[in-house]
Amino acid sequence: MAKRRYIIHYDSTTCLKENHSSKKYSSNYFEENYFEDNTNYFQEACEDQLDSLLIRYGLAQRAMNREPIKHLGLPKKGKTKVRKTLPVTPKLIIFNKSIMAKHPDIELNNARVFTSILDMIFSLKTDEDCRNHLEKIRWNGEPICPKCGSQRPDHYRINTRGQYRGRYKCKDCYLPFSVTIGTIFEQSPIPLNKWFYAIFMFSSHKKGISSKQLARDIQITQKSAWFMLSKIRNSFAVKTDFQFEGIVQMDETYVGGKNLNKIKGKRISKTQGRSLKTKTPVFGMVNEGIVYAEVVKNTKGKTLGTIVRDKVTPGSTVVTDGWPAYRQLSDDYQHMVIPHNRDIFKLGSYHTNSIEGFWSLLKRGIFGIYHSVSPKHLHKYCDEFAFRYNTRHMGEGERFNMALINSDERIMYKELIAEKQ
Repeated sequence: MAKRRYIIHYDSTTCLKENHSSKKYSSNYFEENYFEDNTNYFQEACEDQLDSLLIRYGLAQRAMNREPIKHLGLPKKGKTKVRKTLPVTPKLIIFNKSIMAKHPDIELNNARVFTSILDMIFSLKTDEDCRNHLEKIRWNGEPICPKCGSQRPDHYRINTRGQYRGRYKCKDCYLPFSVTIGTIFEQSPIPLNKWFYAIFMFSSHKKGISSKQLARDIQITQKSAWFMLSKIRNSFAVKTDFQFEGIVQMDETYVGGKNLNKIKGKRISKTQGRSLKTKTPVFGMVNEGIVYAEVVKNTKGKTLGTIVRDKVTPGSTVVTDGWPAYRQLSDDYQHMVIPHNRDIFKLGSYHTNSIEGFWSLLKRGIFGIYHSVSPKHLHKYCDEFAFRYNTRHMGEGERFNMALINSDERIMYKELIAEKQ
C-alpha cells in the first residue's frame, strides 16, 4: 500500500472515527505509526473515509500527489444553444466558390489594395500585419469559426505567454481557431510575409516564377519553394461550374514531345503532328475574354463533344478550325469553320486568334520559366495561366487579394503528388 503523508495543524486534535466517537491523537502518533509498514490502524475499508474526514474538518490537507484541476470540456448535446449562422454562402468571385467559412459580403477591397510589390512589402513587414490583412480580407472584422460556423465579432481572444497571436476561442463550440485554419498557410513553418511575397510575385508575373528563383528571393530551399508554388497553383483552380454562351472560340494544342536538343539515344521516332507518344493534348475555349482549358486524353469527337456540351449553352456560335472532330457540333450549335489549311485565319468577325494567343502564353511560360511539366501536373499549370488570363484587366493589388481569398484549401504533400483522379 502506498504511503500517504499529511500535514497536521495541531499537536493535539480530535479525530472522528466511523462511529463518530472522539479520541485524542498527537502529531507524534501520526509520525511514528502512520509511516510504518504495519498498517493495522488504517485498513483499506476505512482509509478513504478517514482521509475525507481529516480534510473536511481542517485537521489535515493533502501535501503531495494533489489531483489536477479538471478543465471544462465541450457542452453536452441539448444543454446549450449554438447560434446558427452558417452555412455562409460566399460571393462568387470569377470561378471560385469555396466551402470555407467566409464573410457573406466579401469583396476585394475589404482590405487595402496594394499598387506594387514594394507597397506590399513596406506595408506588411511582420506576421501580425499579414495576419490582420488576411483577417480583414476574409472576415471583414467578424471572425468566423471554421468548426461550427459561428460568425460574431466578440469571440474570445487567446493569449500565448501574455501575447496575442491571432488565435480565437469560439463562444459557441469553445474550440480554438485562427484565420489560417483551412488555408494553404495552416501549420506552415514559413512566415506569412514570405508567403505573401510569393503569392504577389506568382500572381503578377505574366508567365509565373520558378521554384529556383523563389527560393533565392525569400531564402528557403528549392523543395519548400516548389511546395509553396504548388499550393498556390492549386488555389488558382476552377472550383465551380459555369457555361459559355454567345460566340465561343475552340481549339486544341499539344504540350511536350519535342525531340530537339535530345541526345540520340533518347529520341523517339514518329512523334510529329498529333502523335500522343510523348505529347499531352489540351483543349481550350474562349468567350468574352474568359478562357477555360482542360487536359484531355485525346482529341476525338466524342471526347471534345462531351466537354463542349457541358460548358457551352445550346444554340451558341462555336468557332473552330477544320479539325474533323468538331463536325458533330453542327447539330446543337451554329458552327463556323476557319480553314487554316487554306491560309485563311479570319472570316468576317469570326476567328480563333484569342484561344491561340492563350496557347502562346501557356507554352512560352512552360518552355521559358518551368522548362518541363509532367503530364500529371499539367492541368494545374493550365489553371494557373487561365487565372492570370481571366484577371488580366485587374490591378496587381486586386489580383493579390483575390488570390488570398481563393487560398482556402489546405492540401497535403501526399495529395499534391498523387495521381489525378
